[in-house]
Amino acid sequence: VVAREVFGDRMLTAIADSPSLPRAELAEARELARRFKFPLEILRTGEFGNEDYTSNPSNRCYFCKQELFTHLEQLARERGLAVIAYGENASDLSDFRPGAQAAAEFSVRAPLKEAGLSKDDIRRISRRLGLPTADKPQMPCLSSRIPHGEVVSPEKTLMIEQAEVILRELGFSEVRVRHHEAGPVALIEVPAEVIGKLNGTETFDSVEASLKAIGYARVMVDERGYRRGSLNIVAHASSS
Repeated sequence: VVAREVFGDRMLTAIADSPSLPRAELAEARELARRFKFPLEILRTGEFGNEDYTSNPSNRCYFCKQELFTHLEQLARERGLAVIAYGENASDLSDFRPGAQAAAEFSVRAPLKEAGLSKDDIRRISRRLGLPTADKPQMPCLSSRIPHGEVVSPEKTLMIEQAEVILRELGFSEVRVRHHEAGPVALIEVPAEVIGKLNGTETFDSVEASLKAIGYARVMVDERGYRRGSLNIVAHASSS
């Protein structure tokens, strides 16, 4: 929105569409572009055709961003745009972010990080700008719900997406369904303060039945609660 205000027609937004992107996120991007009158390009990226990505190593995000930036670089050349920017911010420095390596290789800028803006700063500024995303829960890609070393596939990401939609419709706005292929098992993470609600007999029975209907053999609740980047903890330790 700020780029549109500053650069006008000399800017373009883009979003990568693949099986790792929930349909609701794509619809929201389109609505934001319409509401705030900025141009949006939808790129069909092909990371699911790359074994380096689908084998799901700890640096899977590197191969995703490499695919994205390859498309963006071509798009920028076609449109005569000089700079590619993405949304990494100062808070991301505390997490394992292999995608940042790809950004450096493609000379992609991170204006929010460069300005020292944290997630809290961005939410505060977003409220000032009247953006509906100001209080939106974080939404990393669906592939991030699959433990490293277990193959990423469109079938798995679809199951994850369907499971999380079910839980959000029950009022769990911040939720992760970790997909473990031995079963498969759905390990549900919600904030600690609402675990009791999820574990209520009637609610859990409904969730369990719905998730089994989409293909899960077992449904479990992680009693430790939602933890940002929980599947990255082991990856980060093994890479250090």
